[in-house]
Amino acid sequence: MLDIDFLPSQAPILVATGSVADAELVASILSGEFQNVALSVKPEDAVADFETHRPAVLILAFDTLDACERYYADLGRLSAVVHEAPHRTLILCGKGEVWRAYELCRDERFDDYVLFWPITNDAPRLKMAVHHAMRRLKEKALAPVTVSELAMQAGALGSLEQDLRGSIAQFGHELDIVGMTVRQAEQAMNGALDGVPDAGARADLPNALRGPEHRGGETFGKLIRAISTAIADLQQRAPQMEQQLAAQLEPVRKVLKLSQKVRPGVLVVEDDEFQQKLIARLLAGQNLVTQFASCGSEAMALMWQRRPNLVLMDVGLPDISGVELTRRIRRIANFSEVKIVMVTGHSERQVVVESLQAGATDFLVKPLDKTRLLDKLRNFLPAGTPA
Repeated sequence: MLDIDFLPSQAPILVATGSVADAELVASILSGEFQNVALSVKPEDAVADFETHRPAVLILAFDTLDACERYYADLGRLSAVVHEAPHRTLILCGKGEVWRAYELCRDERFDDYVLFWPITNDAPRLKMAVHHAMRRLKEKALAPVTVSELAMQAGALGSLEQDLRGSIAQFGHELDIVGMTVRQAEQAMNGALDGVPDAGARADLPNALRGPEHRGGETFGKLIRAISTAIADLQQRAPQMEQQLAAQLEPVRKVLKLSQKVRPGVLVVEDDEFQQKLIARLLAGQNLVTQFASCGSEAMALMWQRRPNLVLMDVGLPDISGVELTRRIRRIANFSEVKIVMVTGHSERQVVVESLQAGATDFLVKPLDKTRLLDKLRNFLPAGTPA
């Protein structure tokens, strides 16, 4: 299915612009290789066009970058589908705005840009940008688990060697107890026989205890010695098992060592600049990859670009409530394992209940302090992070 969806003949592309002529020009350039191109030129139909076509690549061909930003912000505010449908954004810009286009993409507001006058060389560049966008989407679809998530699972192996060594040691200890019990039984039997000197008295004993001269006693003695020998053999093999275990666990140690180099991702969704700076300072030096989003639409765009291990979600956002954004995130299968910790200045029961019902993992109440914040993160991030 993935191979079909992201083939040029199948992958949906939506060209959004305020000019019919510009939309048709872009579509004509793409038409030779991309057969599923739709146009969106009426502002009142912007949301419906996106939700109908669910594009893999959204090309913004407006006259100015301001118009591109307004269009995409409104789309994020008015459409729930835009947050759930993985897509790449490609903005077209003129020569005078190329540096600003670069900054917007560098800051991950959009995914890529093309300098589009248009002139002859712009056509292949535009096509190549669309191909790159589809490849990135396909890579993400084929690799739904991030390196950071694999590292978190690998971290759970950290105690495996210690647990196995403990089990072997316990096994050896229990063997010692069994061996001692068998030896005591053998000594007790011999002592009992030594206390019964004549054959007549021994005849009153059970067959198995009448001594070596009786077949039953001889069989029982052989059985005791065989058990004792088997236990002694196992006791000798216990250290060998530990040595073999050490060699077999070497790949696990290598995976653990590699996993320690991967930094977990934390996305902070907070519209207040002061709070962003405060959280950045609290998380400094904690071996984390920290990203910041000022609104819900920006948060969703960042999550599709780099899925975080944990989201610190402010309840009050300018475009959507943190509770509703949490609910939308939980509807997306790719984000099912992401932990969401709500951050709010209110601790009212209703806010807590709504957040938990929406899928929040935990809660933090402002004002934040470093100890409480890091303790909370340690509950949901791999051992050793935060430091």
